[in-house]
Amino acid sequence: MGEATAMKKVEETNKPIRFASMFEQMEETFNALARRAYEIFDGNGRTFGHDLDHWFQAERELLHPVALNIEETAEAFQVKAEVPGFSEKELEIGVESQRLTITGKRECSKEEKKGKTVCTESSSDRILRVLELPAEVEADKATATLKNGVLELTLPKVAQAQPVRIHPKAA
Repeated sequence: MGEATAMKKVEETNKPIRFASMFEQMEETFNALARRAYEIFDGNGRTFGHDLDHWFQAERELLHPVALNIEETAEAFQVKAEVPGFSEKELEIGVESQRLTITGKRECSKEEKKGKTVCTESSSDRILRVLELPAEVEADKATATLKNGVLELTLPKVAQAQPVRIHPKAA
């Protein structure tokens, strides 16, 4: 697999199109989980009482964890997220004042023909990670770099007001 590097400015999620897209992607993920959980329920003889087990199994099959490493400096948060196999076009990053959202979806299909037999395999990988930040960040100054399956984000903190001491003058 070749090496790919991409760097772009992270867009704010308060734009209506991005906001709707994020919710649409979350709804699509929820619906895929519900469908898979039902398939597991149906495949197990429609036995009631195991719905939570079916849901967790569907999550394990469809959602892949996003491991994060977060470092805080005086000026910014440095976030590294493992997103192996995802390209910059398959990822969507949302930055709000105290929240980071990383979503991604990729699909691939493979078809093999051997004589009259055709075998088609399809797979879909999804990631979703929402992180509440401990301090406000300047979303419009956030940047992201994707290299070798690692997404690196720089989220500059909002500058805090410095206390000023005022000395009263004699009247």
